[in-house]
Amino acid sequence: MPASASNIDPLRRIILRSAGASGAISVLLAAGLLRPTGVLAAEWNRPAFTATSLSDAIKASGLTGSVESNGIVIKTVEIAENGAQVPVEVVSNIADSQTIAVFVDKNPLPLAASLNFAKGTLARVRLQLKMAESSRIRVVVKAADGKTYHTSREVKVTLGGCGG
Repeated sequence: MPASASNIDPLRRIILRSAGASGAISVLLAAGLLRPTGVLAAEWNRPAFTATSLSDAIKASGLTGSVESNGIVIKTVEIAENGAQVPVEVVSNIADSQTIAVFVDKNPLPLAASLNFAKGTLARVRLQLKMAESSRIRVVVKAADGKTYHTSREVKVTLGGCGG
């Protein structure tokens, strides 16, 4: 066996073993026998995400009674050419922000995202939202003291995303 071939063979074995291990892990994940706790959320709020009206989604999220705040910044386009991909960035400058929830008022399911942040982290997120039609994007932030704050921004959609 030539010297160069013997050097390739161990590398090939390592690659094949790695591929086999990741393939086995994929099979276990798909079968539900292995659960990646770091990737999947421990619990998700099914009633909030399946609510069909904005008020029901906010109520199910436990974010009622919020006050308007300029401490929440929504960066997005004024006109989205494609409702299937509307870029949105949210930054909360509210002290000890624990949760950011993003709602799209006129979507069939208004709650688009709900994110939790560890204490001391900057509550900031970038998302690609689907919007069924021109609508208001509403962001509600819950602080560590239990108070909730909101702000909103209108986005016009020229081509449908959720249904068209």
